Amino acid sequence: MLTLSPWPRRLLRSAVAALVLLLLVVAATGIWLRQSLPILDGVLDTGALSNPVTVERDSQGIPFIQAEHRTDSAFALGFLHAQERFFQMDLLRRNSAGELAELVGEAALPHDREIRVHQFRERAERNVAAMPDDQQQILMQYAAGVNFGLAELGAAPWEYALLQAQPREWAPADSLLTIFSMYMTLQSNTGNFELRDNALAQLLPEDLYHFFVPKGGIWDAPLIGDARGPLPLPQTHIASLVEDGEPMAYEPMESEDMIFGSNNWVVGGALTEHGAAIVADDMHLAITVPNIWYRAGWNVPGTDFEMRGATLPGGPIIVAGSNGKVAWGFTNTTADWGDLIPLEISQNGEKYRTPEGWRAFDVVDEPLAVKGGVTEVLKVRKTIWGPVVGEDYTGNPLAYRWVAHDVQGANMNLLLMEVVETTREAMDLAPELGIPHQNFVLGDSLGNIGWTVAGPIPRRVGLEGNRSVSWADGTAYWDGYLTLAEQPHIYNPPSHRIWTANSRTMDGEYLRVMGDGGYALGARQQQIRDNLFAKESFTEQDLLDIQLDDRAVFLERWQQHLAALLKDNGGYADVLEQVENWGARASADSVGYRIVRNFRLRFIDLATAPVLTYMKRYDEGFKFGRVNRQVEYPAWEMLSGEPAHLLNPEYESWHDLKIAALDLVLEEMAEGGLPLSEQTWGVQNSAKIQHPLARAVSAVNWFTAMPADPLPGDSHMPRFQSATNGASERLVVAPGHEELGIFHMATGQSAHPLSPFFGNGHRDWVEGKASSFTEKSAAYTLTLQ
Repeated sequence: MLTLSPWPRRLLRSAVAALVLLLLVVAATGIWLRQSLPILDGVLDTGALSNPVTVERDSQGIPFIQAEHRTDSAFALGFLHAQERFFQMDLLRRNSAGELAELVGEAALPHDREIRVHQFRERAERNVAAMPDDQQQILMQYAAGVNFGLAELGAAPWEYALLQAQPREWAPADSLLTIFSMYMTLQSNTGNFELRDNALAQLLPEDLYHFFVPKGGIWDAPLIGDARGPLPLPQTHIASLVEDGEPMAYEPMESEDMIFGSNNWVVGGALTEHGAAIVADDMHLAITVPNIWYRAGWNVPGTDFEMRGATLPGGPIIVAGSNGKVAWGFTNTTADWGDLIPLEISQNGEKYRTPEGWRAFDVVDEPLAVKGGVTEVLKVRKTIWGPVVGEDYTGNPLAYRWVAHDVQGANMNLLLMEVVETTREAMDLAPELGIPHQNFVLGDSLGNIGWTVAGPIPRRVGLEGNRSVSWADGTAYWDGYLTLAEQPHIYNPPSHRIWTANSRTMDGEYLRVMGDGGYALGARQQQIRDNLFAKESFTEQDLLDIQLDDRAVFLERWQQHLAALLKDNGGYADVLEQVENWGARASADSVGYRIVRNFRLRFIDLATAPVLTYMKRYDEGFKFGRVNRQVEYPAWEMLSGEPAHLLNPEYESWHDLKIAALDLVLEEMAEGGLPLSEQTWGVQNSAKIQHPLARAVSAVNWFTAMPADPLPGDSHMPRFQSATNGASERLVVAPGHEELGIFHMATGQSAHPLSPFFGNGHRDWVEGKASSFTEKSAAYTLTLQ
C-alpha cells in the first residue's frame, strides 16, 4: 500500500486549506457582488409617479419603457441608469466638475486643477435654471429616478466598496455635467490645437510652416468644395533648425488620426427599396467596461412616436437613433469652437487691458476636496471673456472664450427631436442644441436627407479664429451666435448621399464660420464617399459593410514604395514576402499590413525630428504629431521626392533614413518574442477593453475585462479600431423600418459582471455580425408604481 510521509501530508493539507480559502473568498465575493445587482422583474412602489410605468427588457437587457407621461418615462430611465451604470455616471459628472480627487484621491488633483477653472458645476446649475419648465420637470424626475434606483440596490455599486466610498445623490445639474464631460472628450478645454498651431506658425520659417502644417490635400472629400492641390516644397533647409551639437529629439508617434471622432452617412430614399432614408453612424470613442452608451427605447406619451437608440447615462435623452419618422447620428466636426486670447497684463500682473481700460482679474477660490487628504484651494482667475487657462510658449497668460461656457452651450434641447416628423424640421433645431458641435446627419421616412452643424456657432468679428489675437482694443470679439439662416447646411443633395468623418466638410463661407480645430486627414472620409458612389441602391446590410470596410486604400502607395525599397536591398527577403502579400487591408492576421503601417509612422518620426527638436527648444512638452493631422502630405513628398534640403542631417541619404525607419519597426516587432511570420497586426491591435478602476486595481480585470481579441481595422479607414478606441456603437436604421435596422455595441448593457446582460452583444461588435436595432421579445418585466 502506498503511504505518504508526514511532509507530503502537510503539503496536501496546506493545498486543500488554500483551495478551501480561495473558494470561500470567491463565494464571499460573489455574495457581495450579487447585492448590487439590478432589479429586473416585479413591482416597485416609487411614490413618485402619476401612473404606473412598465419596463420590458429583452435577453440583451435592452429596455423599452411604456409611460403615460414624459416625466414618468424620464424617472424610469433614471432608475435604469442608476441600477446598471451609476458609477459611470458619477465619473462623468466628477470629470467635468473637477471633483475626481474627492472620490479617488490625490492622483486626480492635476486633472481637477485643470478642469475646475471652467467652473462647470456652477454653469450647469445656471443652465438648468434657464431651461423651459417642462425640461426642468423632466430633469427633476430623471434625477428622482436615479436616486430611487440607487436606493433600491441591495448595496452600493461594487466600485464604491473598492474605493471605500459612498455614492452621492444625483441632482438635475449633474445631467448637464455629463454634457460638459463630452465637451472635454470632443473639444479641448485649453485650446490645445490653436496653442500649438500658433507656436508652429510663429516660430518656424514661413515656408517650412506651410509645408509641414498644410491645410488639406488630395485626400480631402468635403461635402462642399474640392480636394486641395499638391504641396509646394519649401526653400529653407531643414538642417537650419538644428543647432550644432544639439541632440535630435525623436519621439514615436501614434497614428495622427487616432482622434476621438466618428463616421456617419445617409442615403436618400431614391437609393433604397423601401423609399426611406437610411442613416449609418458609428461614434468612435474610448471603449471601456461599461460602454459609454446605454441602449434604450420609450414611447413618447400622447403621440405615435417611439424613441430607440443610444442614451448617455446621466441624461434623459436619446443621443443618436430614431423616433420612427426621423433618424440621426453624430460625428465630431473637429472645427473651431473656442478662441485663446493673449492678455495684455499690467506690470504688477494684477490687471489686464480691456476695451474699457485696465481691469482687475476676478479671483474665485475653488476648494478641491481630496480623499484622505487636505482640501486644496484653487484660485481661479477670470476675465470678461473667460477664465485664464494657461500660457503660450513665451509665458504670456491666455484667457479662453469657449462656447461651452455660455448658456447656449449645454441644454436638453435634444428632447425636441422626439417629435420631429421630417429632416427639415430636425435641421431647424440645430442651432438650439446645446451639445459639443457635431456633424448632424439625418434622414426621414419620406426619403429626405440633410446635414448641418448641431450646436451654436459664434459670430466672430475682427478675427478668423485660427490665430490668437488680443481682444484688448475692442476690434476682435464674438457678436453672439449665427441665426438659423446663417447655419451651414445641405438638404437633399442631387447625389442623394451625405458623408462625414471628422474631416473638412465645407469650403468658402461655411468653412470660414466653422474654422479649423484640427481636422482629421480626409482618407477615411474619402473612402466612405467612394464606397457610397460605388453603388446605386442600398440596404441596411450594405451600409454595415461600409462601416466594416478595413481596406488599406490610404496605405497602398506606401506599400508599393516599401516593396520597391526592399527589392533593392538584400537581407530583407522575409520582410519583402510579407509586404508583397499584405492583403491590402488591416486584417488581424496580416503581418505585412503591420510592417507597412508602422514603417510610415517611423519614417515620419525620423523625417520630422528636426522640426520637433526646434520646437522643443521653446516648449519642452511640444508634440508635433498630435497637432498636425495633415502630416501625410509633407511625409509623402519627402518619401517619394527625397528633397535633399529636407533630409534629417543625422542621415547621409534618404535611403539610409528609410532603412533606419524599417529597422526600428522590425526591432519593435522582435520585442514580442514571436517569429516575424506570427507578428500580425492583430498581435499589436489586440483589444484592451477594461474597467476604469483596472488601472489602479489590476484584479478588477479578472471579472470585468473583455477578451483580448485580435481586432481588424485601423485609423485611416471606415473600420476605425485600436486596442482601446473604436466604434463605441454601430447604428444603421431607416426611420419607419426599424425592424430592419442594425445596432452593435461593445461590452453590453450592464456594468455589473454578474448581470445577465454583461458582455451581451460584444461578440457581434467584434465579429461585425448584424444584430437587431430594435429590442426583442420581453424576457423581464418590471412595473414601477
